[in-house]
Amino acid sequence: LLALACSGLFILWLGRRTDIDLRLADAAFDATRRAFPWRDAWLTDTVNHGVLKVLFTLLGGGIIATGLVDILRPILKIDGQARLRLRIVAVAAVLVPLVTSLLKQASDSHCPWDLARYGGAQPYVRLFESLPFGASAGHCLPAGHASTSLWLVALAVFWLPGNPRKAAGVAAVGLAIGFAMGWMQQLRGAHFLTHTLWSVWIAVLVVSLTTVLGDAAARRYTPQTTS
Repeated sequence: LLALACSGLFILWLGRRTDIDLRLADAAFDATRRAFPWRDAWLTDTVNHGVLKVLFTLLGGGIIATGLVDILRPILKIDGQARLRLRIVAVAAVLVPLVTSLLKQASDSHCPWDLARYGGAQPYVRLFESLPFGASAGHCLPAGHASTSLWLVALAVFWLPGNPRKAAGVAAVGLAIGFAMGWMQQLRGAHFLTHTLWSVWIAVLVVSLTTVLGDAAARRYTPQTTS
């Protein structure tokens, strides 16, 4: 919780007190052509925004379906701890994209390619700043595309509590995949860096809370043996 609080404050500071978002977007933008060259590139558009999104959505859907079937009629030959971990991952696969999407709907921030600075028509505002009169909300923060894979961080629970080092490695891989997908969206002009960082932060928060609450519920409803 302390690490989450500190990292959240750091991301807030980056967005409110620095110009790193604009600097990176400027670097990806071709001022001569007035366009983001990577916007329609095969790697960033077809592979990242198309293939990878579908792949991780299907993978998440498969885990969710497996968890639901196992709740209705336990068919997997696994112990209680493995079943709990499966359900935590399934819940994370639902909540990480859902929470991210709901927060996007409440966001005023626009995507870079919509800003007047990059050929669009909308003003640039920082997090918690009010939009100028007449401007519409952008609904672009946090980064939704990255959240389609950021739930992978929940797979770390399969190595907890027995192997925390391996769990940390699995979580790092999951976060790296999500961040890489978000970074390619930044190259396209679809998001700023802090949009992706907030998605990462939200995913870790959601998975952490899901794990703690799921474990607490399992302990509460597991009959205790007495000697």
